[in-house]
Amino acid sequence: KEARVMNIIESAPVHFSGTKMVVNKQEKDLYQFYYRTIPKLAEYAEIYMEDGLEAMVEDNVRPVTTLDVSSDNDYLSVSFDFKGIPEEEVQNVLESLREKRSYHRLKNGRFLSLESENYKQMEDVLQMLEVRKKDVQPNMQVPLYRGMQIYDILGAGAQDEHHKFSRSFRELLTDITTQSEDSFSLPKGLKAELRDYQLTGFEWMKSLAKYNLGGILADDMGLGKTVQTISFLASELEENPNLKPVLIVTPASLLYNWQSELEKFAPEIPVTVLHGTKQARMAEVEEIKHGHVYLISYPSLRQDIIHFADVAFSSVIIDESQAIKNYHTKASQAVRALKRNHVFALSGTPLENSIDELWAIFQTLMPGFFPSLRKFKEIPYENIAKMIRPFLLRRLKQDVVKELPDKIETNLYSELTDEQKTIYLAYLEKIQADLEESNGNASEERIKLLAGLTRLRQICCDPSLFVENYQGESGKLLQLFDTIQTARENGKRILIFSQFTGMLAIIRRKLEEDGQSLFYMDGKTPAKTRLDMVNAFNEGENDIFLISLKAGGTGLNLVGADTVILYDLWWNPAVEEQATGRAHRIGQKRVVQVFRMITKGTIEERIFDLQKKKQALVDELIQPGEQMLGKLSTEEIKQILQLDNGRDDK
Repeated sequence: KEARVMNIIESAPVHFSGTKMVVNKQEKDLYQFYYRTIPKLAEYAEIYMEDGLEAMVEDNVRPVTTLDVSSDNDYLSVSFDFKGIPEEEVQNVLESLREKRSYHRLKNGRFLSLESENYKQMEDVLQMLEVRKKDVQPNMQVPLYRGMQIYDILGAGAQDEHHKFSRSFRELLTDITTQSEDSFSLPKGLKAELRDYQLTGFEWMKSLAKYNLGGILADDMGLGKTVQTISFLASELEENPNLKPVLIVTPASLLYNWQSELEKFAPEIPVTVLHGTKQARMAEVEEIKHGHVYLISYPSLRQDIIHFADVAFSSVIIDESQAIKNYHTKASQAVRALKRNHVFALSGTPLENSIDELWAIFQTLMPGFFPSLRKFKEIPYENIAKMIRPFLLRRLKQDVVKELPDKIETNLYSELTDEQKTIYLAYLEKIQADLEESNGNASEERIKLLAGLTRLRQICCDPSLFVENYQGESGKLLQLFDTIQTARENGKRILIFSQFTGMLAIIRRKLEEDGQSLFYMDGKTPAKTRLDMVNAFNEGENDIFLISLKAGGTGLNLVGADTVILYDLWWNPAVEEQATGRAHRIGQKRVVQVFRMITKGTIEERIFDLQKKKQALVDELIQPGEQMLGKLSTEEIKQILQLDNGRDDK
């Protein structure tokens, strides 16, 4: 026992000399002595202390965090208090917490330990809010979306003596974490029957908008994000006919789709398309009215943003929000510059390439929701998933539309013809020779690699894409026409996607030579023409639709088709999923057959392997079923070429 006592004394932060206690000038040593050493000694001996010294550690203070929502639902009030100490000392204690100190020396000389869980929670709240020491206040106003984050830090449990939640804050929690079908009524003027999950989506948007919060409606492609959004807007306008204007930002190709859907589902809403010449758009902008919905494309908004400086919108809807996934593009900057109460993003693929995209979209929805991009990348995925959960709604087809027919995916493998193989191998050798001439110049090397990959992929499609006077055949093209013939004999209606418009032109020419009528769409097809063709195809006109992968990968409803052919692979499987989603969506009555065409023994097999390996991350962040592909590194490209070369040598 004596040895244990001596061990405690010898390891104490203060020293003993004879009958005196020697303390250096560091206050923290004294705190450690009273807070830790004395209680340890008390386990082995009775401790006698001079009057006053027995209370050197203050243990009658109760930290309290109070959360309340402002009367206009505009901000969250966060209050910190310490019951048991003078009010004028609260500020100083908070500053010590912000500095992550383990104690605070009160003016009466006593030590206040800041090491318990309740103090730690306060410290974490201040850190999450990124409040600088000089800006710390006992009463602070922060954005409402912080409510969920603070609630999680405080333990997400019931109220106790250390946590006080006002009735309005508890109502906020209920509204944005559980949607009740009785919370909001569907608008009377809505000309649509919503499915149960669509009604949940409507409730979710209404709940967030009530607090001027935004979110991402990330339902699987074909589940009706448009009709859910129109229901929400119709409700907002029905409740307040003089509501500030609504702006829907969309790819140019989908402007008239939106106009058509609004007229169909909510005919009473006045809709204006801001399109045409800049002069025509400006005339419309000058006449913007309350209670109206306006449609504009990303390119037009980018050009016109300066003219929207004095316009305040109630809702801004960002359709196909992957268009603003790069924080630094002019389109992304333009959307962020809009004055609005709240923003909703719509996307079947909220994450395509990297987690940076999620950060960029949330910077538009709720600026400051995430910390800086550098700090954001340090947050564990499970924490990010928890943060975004109330503000991202995603449902998958297989989970909510049980009656939707199956989608059957088949890989069709073809061989290079002898002529193709000769060109392919020669070009592969040329790429490797060019690399040797780069002399280690990384940027030059990468440019040559990417250009070389594109050429090899074109050779797999048809060498005549860039080889003049090519008289040979293409194994894949021959297989395509065999597939088309079989499909037509079975009464199938076909979508054919390629990222190369030159390839689509070759296919189109051969089909027309065979007397086959068809529809054709690429990036140059006017938006109005696209809508007319889509409607005609769905009504049964023509059996084949040729579409460039990027032009037709979003927003189109082509349930008239039951066969989708992906003529060439894309690095990102999410883009291919968007293409197949044109046919496999609500309204489809038949099983959808998807054919992915792959040339054996070429880089197309490597691309397909890469797709399978890269399908990660999103499941952790959002929900199962989403896919993503990281950007190809130079080493990955080299590996593809090396693997491919070895395969051909066999």
